[in-house]
Amino acid sequence: MLRCDLPDNPEIITILKAGAVGVLPTDTVYGLACVATDRTAVARLYELKAREHKPGTIIAADIQQLIDLGLKRRYLKAVTHFWPNSISIIIPCGVGLNYLHKGKNSLAVRLIADNSIQALIAQTGPLLTTSANHPDQPVATTVRMAQQYFNGQVDFYVNGGDLTGRLPSTLIRVVDDVIEVLRPGAVTINPETGEIVR
Repeated sequence: MLRCDLPDNPEIITILKAGAVGVLPTDTVYGLACVATDRTAVARLYELKAREHKPGTIIAADIQQLIDLGLKRRYLKAVTHFWPNSISIIIPCGVGLNYLHKGKNSLAVRLIADNSIQALIAQTGPLLTTSANHPDQPVATTVRMAQQYFNGQVDFYVNGGDLTGRLPSTLIRVVDDVIEVLRPGAVTINPETGEIVR
């Protein structure tokens, strides 16, 4: 099992591209992560999280990565002004990505502002992430806490320090130019104007 302090460590990049599932600090909280195009790794991540019908979030370095994954450019272009930021946006997608969206026909996606994570994803491609915890348990705020949840079941841990106090990403959906905040989080959005408050 690999342990390190920087997400863009070359060894982390190599094993992710080879199908690893591990724990890393994202731009918000600690998350389980794997390469989103690797169906075997995705299935393993969902099994670790005991998730059958609740898809994770896709984090990417740029819009093109999301398009290459299979998301429609027209949906993404309508929301690019929100990124890079800790804002996850529900985007419609088709049956080709069913292994990711678990029959929901949509995925939460975001472009992140963290330089180290960006450098990682630029080389691995988009990652599927989900909070590092078991259902109905607190999200891991330290690597030690994540290890207590997953023990030897994952391939690597990246230590980003104590993330206590960090909020999850703000989750929104945009329908006919109306913004619906599904989960308040790290960024406050005025739903009437669509402007970022903080």
